[in-house]
Parts: sequence; structure tokens; C-alpha cells
Amino acid sequence: MSAPAPSMYSPKAKQTAENLGLSMGKANLEIFAATLQDLATQDRHILAVTSDSRGSGKLAPYGQALPEQIVEVGIAEQNLVGVSAGLASVGKNVFAVSPACFLTARSFEQVKNDIAYSDNPVTLVGISAGVSYGALGSTHHSLHDIAALRAVNNITIMSPADNYEMQEAVKAAAQLASPVYIRAGKAPLFNLPGNDPFVPGRCRVVKDGQDAAFIATGETVIHALLAAEHLQQTAGISCRVISVPTIKPLDSAAILRCAQECGAILTVEEHMVNGGLGEACAAIIAQSSYKPRFKIMGIPDEYTVTGSQADIFRHYGMSMEGLAESMLRLVNN
Repeated sequence: MSAPAPSMYSPKAKQTAENLGLSMGKANLEIFAATLQDLATQDRHILAVTSDSRGSGKLAPYGQALPEQIVEVGIAEQNLVGVSAGLASVGKNVFAVSPACFLTARSFEQVKNDIAYSDNPVTLVGISAGVSYGALGSTHHSLHDIAALRAVNNITIMSPADNYEMQEAVKAAAQLASPVYIRAGKAPLFNLPGNDPFVPGRCRVVKDGQDAAFIATGETVIHALLAAEHLQQTAGISCRVISVPTIKPLDSAAILRCAQECGAILTVEEHMVNGGLGEACAAIIAQSSYKPRFKIMGIPDEYTVTGSQADIFRHYGMSMEGLAESMLRLVNN
């Protein structure tokens, strides 16, 4: 029997979450599968297409409940995308589910031509995104997907940060009638605070603040929130925390408000520092008149260390402690 994965949260981070009154939710993959099943029960045109990913995509209950609304193509990601495009072209509402590392690299040409350029309304669901596969190493880490798909015309990119954002992202994708990519991880997530509703193409304010801002996406948002609270309590620094559930199109107005109102901005993503959220934010700010201190936190341009998701987050400074330390240096620079 393998040992349990290390906790994503140090004892101090867990205490900070408790102080904030945060409740632990489920893994976003579970929310994706449950939400899709609810939608497909009401609409027989919704189909799930998988590449031997029924189990890892948490779609076993879906398959049992709706056997005529799931298609299995086997370990053949390029075929997965082609079949999904064909089904969408005849009126089906297709969710193509496969590990993010293979779906967006091995199938890149098919995603570009058959889905995006052909305007077929397929929702691509990249499961076990980022470093969710942990110890399986760099071949299974998906640290390129945002960068690759940002360069493709006509595809919306979503990276939900908690169960609410994932549920709403799946619902929105089912209604958009255009190509969408949703990335999802495996770890259970805290439910985030904040009253901003999920709207495709809009950021959500998780915590208000004026001294500095964390702009984060996906599973890094909770760590940014904990870092912000830690800095508030230990250094008196008021940090805004912005969740970016839609990376493309990016909410430039929210990014510019941070640049105008906050003296320092730290972007955080479970992705390579090249081509992701950080560079997208930098491009918006660089073309404005605002000049906040700015830093991108993510996986550096190197061969990624091997370990659990928690190990990798801590190694690259994306835990509560690491992010708080980086922000403190940025503010005091």
C-alpha cells in the first residue's frame, strides 16, 4: 500500500484557513463529473467522450446512469478530439475528457484545426492538470496547456479555483456553443469566500486589499488567500486576492484596477512561468500607464522536480509561506 500524499497545507496554513472559517470541499474533478451528469440527465444531446479516462475523470457514475451518452475511444487522444469535433458538428454538446498533459500536447493540431478553427462547440476538459500527477514526473505534468491554447484563436480557457467556480464553469461551457478548455486538478479544495458571482470572462475578488494584490488562478488561489491573511496578521499588509477562473478572455479591467490601486502585484499559477496567466497580466499592465512592482510565480523554466503536488508547490514557493515571503520582498523592494 502506498503512503498517503503529503498535505497541501502546513499546520500554520491549516490554522489560517480555520481562522478564516473556510470549509473543505471536494476535488474539482468530482464536481465536474457530478455537474455534467446533472446537465446530461436533462439534455440527451450532451455527451461525454473519454480516452480511457472514465475512472480518472470521475465519470463512472455518469457512465452507469447514462450509458448512451458516453463514448470511449481508448488511449487515443487525437482520435478523441476528432470524434468530439464530428459529434459537435451534427448538433451534440460534447465534453471531451482526457489528462491535460496529453489532451493539449499530443492533440494540439486537432484542437487547433478541428475544434477552434472549425468552430465546433466542444468543451475540452483537461483532468489532472498542473502537477496533479505529482510523482509521475514531467511527462505527466501539464505546465504548457494555458500557454499553448492562449495562442489559438477562438477558444475560451477556464481554470476554476474551487467547487463553486467549477460547477458554474461547466454550466457556462454547456451554454456557450463555442470551443472551451477547462482544466481541473485532483486535490480537495477549500471553498473560497467572496460574493462576486462567476461570470465567464470576469475575475472574482476573493479578498479586498489596497497595499498589494495576488492575482491567481486554479488551485493556487487558496494558497494566495492564506498568504494574504498571513501577511495581514503578521506584517499589517493589506492584500487583495483576485481569482481568475477565465484566463482567456482575460478580465483586463480587473487587472488594471489592481495595477492602479495596489503598489505590488504577484501573479500565481500552477503552470510554467512562460506564456501563462502572469505573462498575460504583464502584457496588459505594460501597455497601460500604471507601473506597480510585479512578479510572476509559477514553475520556472527548468526540468520540473519530481514529487507530490504538495512537494512541488513548496519547492517552488507556491505554498502559503512561500507566497507570503515573495510578496513581502516585492512590497519592500
